[in-house]
Amino acid sequence: MMAKHIFVTGGVVSGLGKGITAASLGRLLKQRGLKVAAQKLDPYMNADPGTMNPFQHGEVFVTGDGAETDLDLGHYERFIDEDLTKRSSLTAGRVYRSVLERERAGGYAGGTVQVIPHITEEIKAFIRAGGEDADVLITEIGGTVGDMESLPFIEAIRQISLETGGCLFIHVTLVPFLKASGEHKSKPTQHSVKELQSMGITPGIIIARADEPLDDGIKKKIALFCNVKPDCVIENITLPSLYEAPLMLQRNGLDTVVCRELGFNVPEADLGEWRGMTKKIQAREKSAVIGIVGKYVKLHDAYLSVIESLNHAGFELGAEVELRWIDSETVSRETAAALLAEIDGLIIPGGFGDRGIEGKIAACRWARENDVPFLGICLGMQIAVIDFARHVCGLERANSGEFDEGARHRVIDLMPGQAGMAGSGGTMRLGAYPCAVAEGTRLRALYGSERISERHRHRYEVNNAYRDTLTANGLVISGASPDGALAEAVELPDKRFFIGVQFHPEFKSRPNKPHPLFLGLLGAALETEEGIREH
Repeated sequence: MMAKHIFVTGGVVSGLGKGITAASLGRLLKQRGLKVAAQKLDPYMNADPGTMNPFQHGEVFVTGDGAETDLDLGHYERFIDEDLTKRSSLTAGRVYRSVLERERAGGYAGGTVQVIPHITEEIKAFIRAGGEDADVLITEIGGTVGDMESLPFIEAIRQISLETGGCLFIHVTLVPFLKASGEHKSKPTQHSVKELQSMGITPGIIIARADEPLDDGIKKKIALFCNVKPDCVIENITLPSLYEAPLMLQRNGLDTVVCRELGFNVPEADLGEWRGMTKKIQAREKSAVIGIVGKYVKLHDAYLSVIESLNHAGFELGAEVELRWIDSETVSRETAAALLAEIDGLIIPGGFGDRGIEGKIAACRWARENDVPFLGICLGMQIAVIDFARHVCGLERANSGEFDEGARHRVIDLMPGQAGMAGSGGTMRLGAYPCAVAEGTRLRALYGSERISERHRHRYEVNNAYRDTLTANGLVISGASPDGALAEAVELPDKRFFIGVQFHPEFKSRPNKPHPLFLGLLGAALETEEGIREH
């Protein structure tokens, strides 16, 4: 089966919502009965976002098969509700590395290696592979049209359109509103489309991104000057919730014109379940304050999937989630009470490096001692173990080998056999791994299963040499069986909700299928009298 191709590009400025547009379209086409696949092609020279500073790039989204990818893949999974793979994410760095490795191995028989055809052929091969076993492949091109680094990707998709029947180009562009003249302006869109046309691509659909609704006059003008059919100018305005985007785009006819242009004769999209979910969003009457203690809190996209997972739980429980962002470097034993006093629940998310670690330990200790619902994710679970070892087990200055190689009690450390694992440095656990959930635990009750599979992104583990000490003092460990398997989750059964997990549950949460751990945390936060507040 050969997939039909939809290529999504962006113009004028970055941050217009190409990813949300692509994800929303994917949902609409899926609800029409089509099998949808999605890709993101990023023009930066990093091999993947795995080593990039979250302040620059936001979170790293991890697929089930262990690919470290752009955060837009999280939008694709949440909207389309399909697990993506390594075939869903490509960077210029990976393309050039692959071509150069082949050249060094004699793969080009001594020929001159050039951007065209060698780089573009590599990109085309990746795109085609991503569409195997799908009816339609939606490929988003990162960056903005006109960026120098994007040119090989634009050329590659131009060639695919010549070589493959059934290609559609969608261009997302800005239509600004000038208050001084009281009108929308189409000129930025015209220039952006002209730039795209100069590269041999004429978009079939223009997504006009605006803060206010567009009148018919501006739509007709864009259609005329950009050489598209009048009904192929689709407005995309700012909404109270990003999950309303598929409904808005359907009202504006996006999936109808896409199916017409690609020749799909399929039923109308059934969005009944999605509409029901958006009604839940609008009907929320309760609220809870959830604190997030991290070191990248100045850029909320660094924790995007955590935020969305909390929102998903809030949709289900009828609660608005108010986030309280707390820089871990500001937290100490002395300041914790003041900084955390007004929260109803606490999350310590994943991270790397020793900056702000003592602040996270202080925050975790405060939540444990004050019985505030707590969820530790990845590093957050390790923080919970360090706190418990220090302040309950009496292991003074217990620490992680990541932060202090000379620590007397390295309750978190690299475990034997990790040298052969996949990922950066050969020690990273990436992707989905199974976990055996201990019987009688809150974790078992939340999942309703004795065996689960969740996605990981970490190196260091709970040190099995300290497992008996930890459990003897009341810490319940899941996934650590007598054969020496690695610890996957910890909890304190005497607390209302105190769970740490080595994996990243946020990567599997969906707006209409909230993850049980976030449901559990928010549910516990809402049980407190002060945690239930009418709007």
